[in-house]
Amino acid sequence: MTTFPSFTDSIKDYSMIKRAVEAGIVSINSVDIRAFSDDPNQRTDDYPYGGGNGMLMCCQPIYDALKSIENPGTVIYMSPHGKTINQEVLNELSKLPAMTILCGHYEGVDRRIIDNYVNLELSVGDYVLTGGELPAMMLIDGVSRLLPGLLKSEDSYTEESFYHGLLEHPQYTRPYDFNGFKVPDILLSGNHKLVDKYNLMESIKLTKRLRPDLIEELDADKFEDKEIRNFIIKMKEGGYDERY
Repeated sequence: MTTFPSFTDSIKDYSMIKRAVEAGIVSINSVDIRAFSDDPNQRTDDYPYGGGNGMLMCCQPIYDALKSIENPGTVIYMSPHGKTINQEVLNELSKLPAMTILCGHYEGVDRRIIDNYVNLELSVGDYVLTGGELPAMMLIDGVSRLLPGLLKSEDSYTEESFYHGLLEHPQYTRPYDFNGFKVPDILLSGNHKLVDKYNLMESIKLTKRLRPDLIEELDADKFEDKEIRNFIIKMKEGGYDERY
């Protein structure tokens, strides 16, 4: 639900989302909130009671737009007040049969809509955007790519950043030698077990360097390899060593 339906509809014209729509894996529909306004000029906003800067989206057009949806499912409001989206949130949302995303604008929406008709508030981070359309499109993209049948293999997303609480390991492609910078030889060894272990170690190191907060939350016991478990423990204790 948005006041800019052509903007949110554009997500259906590109990349994996386009393929998902064409394959019938996901259905995405933009509902124009303005079309439900009882104002002669199709206004969807008004001045807030009690004063303050900016305009606030009104209850009536949002409520009527929501009522027009046959199966709204879980109603989500994209809001800086909401829970920050992470991979765990996307995984849970991907299990839903349907969801409706409300895109706010201006100074937000009348609180009565949030309190009485919204099931979940979500945020894309601690910053302010002009409206909820871009966050909604990010949510759609993140959820859609987890749906069965879209990606060629489950490995395509289970090995990516954040799926197991780690950043994805560094990756390389041809040429082997670029301006004197070479691909790590172990990746050319053909020993898949060693390569997998090397990539996991590199993933842990990269996470420690760029997102140490994720390392602190990482449970070493979930890894079967004793060397990996000890490596994570050393990371948590500050025993990071580039020689690894």
